[in-house]
Amino acid sequence: MRLPLAALAAALLLATSPVAAEPRAETFTLANGLQVVVIPDHRVAAVTHMVWYRVGAADDPPGKSGIAHFLEHLMFKGTAMLAPGAFSRTIAANGGRDNAFTSQDYTGYFQRIAKDRLELVMGMEADRMVNLRLTDPEVLPERDVVLEERRSRTDNEPSALLREQASVVQFFAHPYGRPVIGWEHEIRGLTTADALDFYRRHYGPNNAILVVAGDVTAAEVRPLAEKHFGPLPARALGARARLVEPPQRAARRVEYRDARVRHPTWARSFLAPSLLTGGAATAAALDVLAEILGGDATSRLYRTLVVDGGLATSAGAYYDDVQVDQTTFHLSASPRPGVTMAALEAAIEAEIQRLLQHGVDAAEVGRARDRLQAQAIFGRDSTMAVARRYGATLAVGGTLADVEEREARLDQVTAEAVTAAARAVLVPERSVTSLLLPKEGA
Repeated sequence: MRLPLAALAAALLLATSPVAAEPRAETFTLANGLQVVVIPDHRVAAVTHMVWYRVGAADDPPGKSGIAHFLEHLMFKGTAMLAPGAFSRTIAANGGRDNAFTSQDYTGYFQRIAKDRLELVMGMEADRMVNLRLTDPEVLPERDVVLEERRSRTDNEPSALLREQASVVQFFAHPYGRPVIGWEHEIRGLTTADALDFYRRHYGPNNAILVVAGDVTAAEVRPLAEKHFGPLPARALGARARLVEPPQRAARRVEYRDARVRHPTWARSFLAPSLLTGGAATAAALDVLAEILGGDATSRLYRTLVVDGGLATSAGAYYDDVQVDQTTFHLSASPRPGVTMAALEAAIEAEIQRLLQHGVDAAEVGRARDRLQAQAIFGRDSTMAVARRYGATLAVGGTLADVEEREARLDQVTAEAVTAAARAVLVPERSVTSLLLPKEGA
């Protein structure tokens, strides 16, 4: 019998002691405050070069939602050295690829390119860190691009509209309730001056992390970083101030109906501690809990709802611990045709109650740990994935040890710890239930 890849990796993982560790990074900090992380991987003569800024959508000023994401777009508009669009054209002409992304807590820019082009991309990235030039002729058309992005990815997607509304209901005060892309009416009001002000407040070497992964060593990267980033002046940064979410004392519910919905979905999110707010041990236990509840076709919810009960076409659970402030733990399912949301929800709640009442056992914890370890092993094949793990963790305030000791922490997770985490997090009064339904009569 041939094992699926994940099962095979898990079997190999169990047969190997000790488990191969996360690639070890080397780090140093320049005099201007830029943290540099180097992750050697000499299998291919290529590098992933990433610059992470410790600023995201949750840092948007009130009334200017979407400015962090908008600035991400504008960072490709040019400097005195590069004309608008020349950054990406240069990367492509040298056989590489580049892009960027914005989250609630960080903004990142990356290039994947041959090792001998590392200095080229480092010089261009350092240039736009402090020398961005913006004028209305470049900024205002790009604002229209962002508005179109919002229309295509959010306004035209009922599931995205529901997720947006659920976030608002989940976070009454905390800025995690605002969409990363921003509210349409506030995007329309963003100006060149707004973008430049945000850039000058948050973009600088002392608010950034440079991650280089691939066929390099710290000894090779350090002189290049000193040459290109070292001369950049540090910024006068303000404190990262955010409103604190008041305690949630009652379950909340959102129902969204849309004529475009063909496949209804049910979801529930619970406020949960992140790696930073709850500690590494709790985060590891919640990772295992998500895997037990909804990680794959052997998980509790999938077996109960899809395989045994025939109530759903899909079921899953999800937890992301990489946030500055508290995060959420998610459950979701889609009913089979003819199954009511009430019946689906009752079955999910019954399964949750069984877990809370009886806990989890050591065997299923072991299997979940093995699957997570297998996923981590496969993830090491991508320098991009490795660089993202380091960059995201450091950008929210974590440490190298938080990344490199994750697998060891998973090995230490016990059934008792998972049960305790479930009882602390899966509390109805701290939840938001979301229903995506077709419009009545449609």
